[in-house]
Amino acid sequence: MKIKNVYAREILDSRGNPTIETDLELENGILVRSGVPSGASTGENEALELRDKDSERYHGKGVLTAVNNVNTIIKDALIGKDLNQEEIDNLLLELDGTPNKSKLGANAILSVSLCVLKALAKLNNQEIYEYFGKAGALPIPMMNIINGGVHASSGLEIQEFMIVPKQSTFKERLRCGSEVFHTLKKLLANNGFSTSVGDEGGFAPNLHTIEEALDYIVKAISDSNYVPGKDICIALDCAASEFFDGEKYIINKQKITKDELINYYVGLIEKYPIISIEDAFAENDIESIQRLTALIGNKIMLVGDDYFVTNIKYLQKGIDEEYNNAILLKPNQIGSVTEMLKTIELAKKNNYKTIISHRSGETEDTTIAHLAVGLDLGYIKTGSLSRGERICKYNELLRIEEYKGKNE
Repeated sequence: MKIKNVYAREILDSRGNPTIETDLELENGILVRSGVPSGASTGENEALELRDKDSERYHGKGVLTAVNNVNTIIKDALIGKDLNQEEIDNLLLELDGTPNKSKLGANAILSVSLCVLKALAKLNNQEIYEYFGKAGALPIPMMNIINGGVHASSGLEIQEFMIVPKQSTFKERLRCGSEVFHTLKKLLANNGFSTSVGDEGGFAPNLHTIEEALDYIVKAISDSNYVPGKDICIALDCAASEFFDGEKYIINKQKITKDELINYYVGLIEKYPIISIEDAFAENDIESIQRLTALIGNKIMLVGDDYFVTNIKYLQKGIDEEYNNAILLKPNQIGSVTEMLKTIELAKKNNYKTIISHRSGETEDTTIAHLAVGLDLGYIKTGSLSRGERICKYNELLRIEEYKGKNE
């Protein structure tokens, strides 16, 4: 089936900033649409999100250049082309011709690449998760319930404090997360803290220490009649590049050495039911993450986000140099479906855990829910138990679980 038309527009993401949305139409009338998210905490090696930098519009954050690239260069190249994921993705990369997609923009390229995936599934009368063949299990959600770092003004250096429900069905995991979220809200309110939420829907209370945040989470789990460590575990996204000054790290408002941060993490996992730590050190601090991986990599997941940026080249470096044992996957970090699939293949081949993830600036697009199941990725990060752009992914997973149950 051939492509009839491609059309992009500028829309708003969940932070009220512009992003790109693209429609793709096939000759038989099939029409699909994809929206591209935007990150706040970004790795320095991510593919380039093309912004206009025109101070007259949206404080320079407009994406009309990326939109125009889709509506001219990309459209002209794709109309009349047969629908094939790898061939079209490769063509998009050739049209761009830069190492980091800075000509067309990773946001422009991904918007089209995702449309191709959706169109292929629809052409085969399949849901996206079914298109990949035998679908995997429903993912374990990593639910962000306290926000810190650049996602909130809480004053906490660690960016995300997440709960990881371990129930047997996704429906029960979601119920569990919701109950703990609302219990935590009551606990915070009763102690005089704000219950406003950050970019990803988690609370942003002005707590004094990281331990205080973890204590509140453990109490919320217990008060919801779940057992910490058995029914629900905890995961952290440190985004440590954000609290590294080039020599030392800042934890609980105090500067500490790399060795002290290693010991700090070891102490945390001994005291709290933590099963995952993401970006534990700054992305260029390879020696420290190597040491931590050797020390506790057999006990918990050490997740590379800024380290790997969904890029097969950087993942291979981590495999060769033995740091981290899990990878966070964000389609817009790399810019095309095909490149992400190759990264996933390498991760699984080397026994790295795989976690599909949203971004802090999201759209209503639910593709990552389908990728989590269709590619059997194991885990999903898609925010807290509030804000529609987060909840829509959870609700889509409920539908997928129900649909799978009826058809297996």
